[in-house]
Amino acid sequence: MSLNTPPFPVIFEPIFKAKPWGGRALASVCNKTLPGDEPIGESWELVSLPGNESRVRSGPLAGRTVSELIEAWGRGLHGDTALADGRFPLLIKFLDAREHLSVQVHPKPPDDDPSADVPGVKHEAWYVVHAEPGAELFIGLKPDVTPNDVAAAADTPRMKELLRRWPVKAGQCYYLPSGTMHALGAGIVVAEIQTPSDVTYRLYDWDRVGRDGKPRELHIEQGLSNVRYNVRDELIQQPRRHVAGPFITLSHLIVCERFVIDKVRIVEGVSQELPHTDMVIWIVLKGSGTFRRDEVVCEFTRGDVVLIPAESRGLRLEIACDFETLEVKVPIRSRLADLPRPEPEPAPGLGPPDATRLTHHGKPIDPA
Repeated sequence: MSLNTPPFPVIFEPIFKAKPWGGRALASVCNKTLPGDEPIGESWELVSLPGNESRVRSGPLAGRTVSELIEAWGRGLHGDTALADGRFPLLIKFLDAREHLSVQVHPKPPDDDPSADVPGVKHEAWYVVHAEPGAELFIGLKPDVTPNDVAAAADTPRMKELLRRWPVKAGQCYYLPSGTMHALGAGIVVAEIQTPSDVTYRLYDWDRVGRDGKPRELHIEQGLSNVRYNVRDELIQQPRRHVAGPFITLSHLIVCERFVIDKVRIVEGVSQELPHTDMVIWIVLKGSGTFRRDEVVCEFTRGDVVLIPAESRGLRLEIACDFETLEVKVPIRSRLADLPRPEPEPAPGLGPPDATRLTHHGKPIDPA
């Protein structure tokens, strides 16, 4: 199969990142073959950033990069989904936190506008794949914490006392808009869905040293200038909505301006034409299956991240055993967005949304 053939689902070779807080749990939890014996903290599954470019794992397109697929397939791959400066618009990872990650924050846009398209701005979500008993996340600041409080606590153990603690278990999902102070807690493996940026400002690193035996760099000034103080609980952990059918169940987990995350369950034995008309990413949590078009086949199983192109005519899905996946999409800007319309209601926690309409499976969705 060459790049001149119609677009087809592909799986990419993971890019493993050794981290001082990482472990080896991605082998058992996410079905990964880890290199060496280093503590692996991150597995980058789908990325197109300078110096980090995913390559197709196997098959006739083995070794081809995401950027090459975008160039060759164009809208056949991404459809109406907008690219990010010509690159793939999301970054998909698995994270294994054997120890706490640093207390950190990512760049936020001016005036806390979540729809602003500013380089380096990073919104992300965590889906908990595995959690040890008693594990917890640190997300957001406690009520009434002030900028002076954060500045005084930076680079000290007092920082952890300012953070909200969230007891976790597998299957929970959390949204972290840019500027949200956070730390992934020890004993947790997550799938991370985020906008394509790798900019992180550390404010506290639990007094540990890096792999070179020295304390890791902190970014106090940049971090303090990017902290968001108005992130509400109902935005971080959004109410779930379910759509159930006889063979497929869809649970809405996260809706934001940059991505939509659903959990899809499909029973064993389903065989059907693929219903998508937009580009979709599957993060496979359980089970296995096959995409098939004529003689071309893409097999997937637990731990695989599958990029499904927008052009999917003639593509057939076959599920071998009871199956669960995270389905990730980028909201599409409606063609009606520029027409006059009433002022939208503010979204909770982040002020007014932009004037675009979000769609999911071809239907409008509520950004709240």
